[in-house]
Amino acid sequence: MIKSHYTIIIQWSELDQCFVVSFPEWGELCHTHGDTYEEAVKNAQEVLEMLIESTINQGKILPEVKDFSKSLALV
Repeated sequence: MIKSHYTIIIQWSELDQCFVVSFPEWGELCHTHGDTYEEAVKNAQEVLEMLIESTINQGKILPEVKDFSKSLALV
């Protein structure tokens, strides 16, 4: 398993009736999903590993990890 600090966002989608996962550092079109939260997390890890491996194998530069914590407002 590749260790990374990339962001994953998991949200329930009423439209799709599943948990949808987004990868902000990898672009708007990069998504996966899962019927359960746990399945969404597992699928997210697999997709993220594939993204990292394929980017490295193509000799491309990995996207910069974004720090979203500074933009979150604590309630």
